[in-house]
Amino acid sequence: MKQRALAGAIEPVRRSRNLAVAGGTLIALAVVLAALNLRPAITSVGPLLDEARISLGASGTWAGLLTTLPGLCFAVAGLAAPRLARKVGMGSAVALALGILGIGLIVRVLDGPLVVLGGTLVSSAGIALANVLVPVVVKDSFPARVGLMTGIYTAALNLGGASGSALSPTLDSLLDGWRPALAAWALLAFLALVVWKIAIRGGARTTEHTGTQSEPRRSLLRSPLAWIVTLFFGLQSFLAYVVMGWFPQVLMDAGLSRGDAGLVVGLMSLLAVPISLTVPALAARQRNQTWWIVALGVFSMAGLGGLILAPSAAPLLWAILTGIGMSVFSMAVMVIALRARAGDETARLSGMVQGLGYLLAAIGPFLFGFLHDVTAGWTVPLAMVFGVVVAQTVFGGLAGRDKLV
Repeated sequence: MKQRALAGAIEPVRRSRNLAVAGGTLIALAVVLAALNLRPAITSVGPLLDEARISLGASGTWAGLLTTLPGLCFAVAGLAAPRLARKVGMGSAVALALGILGIGLIVRVLDGPLVVLGGTLVSSAGIALANVLVPVVVKDSFPARVGLMTGIYTAALNLGGASGSALSPTLDSLLDGWRPALAAWALLAFLALVVWKIAIRGGARTTEHTGTQSEPRRSLLRSPLAWIVTLFFGLQSFLAYVVMGWFPQVLMDAGLSRGDAGLVVGLMSLLAVPISLTVPALAARQRNQTWWIVALGVFSMAGLGGLILAPSAAPLLWAILTGIGMSVFSMAVMVIALRARAGDETARLSGMVQGLGYLLAAIGPFLFGFLHDVTAGWTVPLAMVFGVVVAQTVFGGLAGRDKLV
């Protein structure tokens, strides 16, 4: 009898553990699929932009606006994400973001230039919401493995971004046109939405309400640490936007062919995948992440310094060093979770950091191009970016200290 009673007591425990493991695996899969969707909507446009512009009879100004809209939308919609999560729940808010993304991807290929801009605005709003909310889900669902899951999340982001630019020309050929090629990425968004809905319905931990109403919420705008984290995130995004927009031309002028320059910039994104899978997991085990962030900043300084002083000597090496340094993005995402106390505060910090950070980053490509036009060379704009990386490393080092906002 005792053995039966013991077996009966053990069985529910085993069952609950199995359900917890299954739920954790499912939400991890949902996080990865969501992350894979947060860059292709943007990176898929570049390789097909000329074809789309000619087909639509659109101007160069239209093309510039199309590539600028996502960054501005990230800033505006990102600030609204915490309020949305409080109203509908974290899991439902992410599902809504994925749905908005998928709808925007379809809408933007249905008609002329204005519809393309409108669809891009809608899809970018979905990305902006998910950008802010998914890191909060990571912290709430995997509190003991924030570093590992943040690394997986950012690796999936980079993989999705590289896939968007690498696969879109092939989709253009297979599907006979830029419209179906761009619309095809909506399938990935809707797949992520289905898995996400199953995950939150199956009881995976995506906090539906966080924070306590009885405690007044302090404005993060008054927190020096919140501003430090925001500047760290914004400055590293500034570099990333410049690299995506201008580095192919910089590398071509340094001696690489057009094809090789495109491949090297793609390689810079792929370099971040293995680093993102290892460095955050190791850094999260320590109370202080400062030296990890500083070390990655030094790689970017070395690469940019090489491009400034001897651009033609080893352009591939300079690009690789810069690419390694750019993987500090995974650390910028992780410190958002580590510097906040609870889910609601993490959401608010994520909204502030990404909303204001992406607004700062959107200035990067314009300022870089302006300096290039004024000086008719790359030395001054690259020197400006070098200074940005120095500032990023300083603020990153401060953000990595064991403190809470």
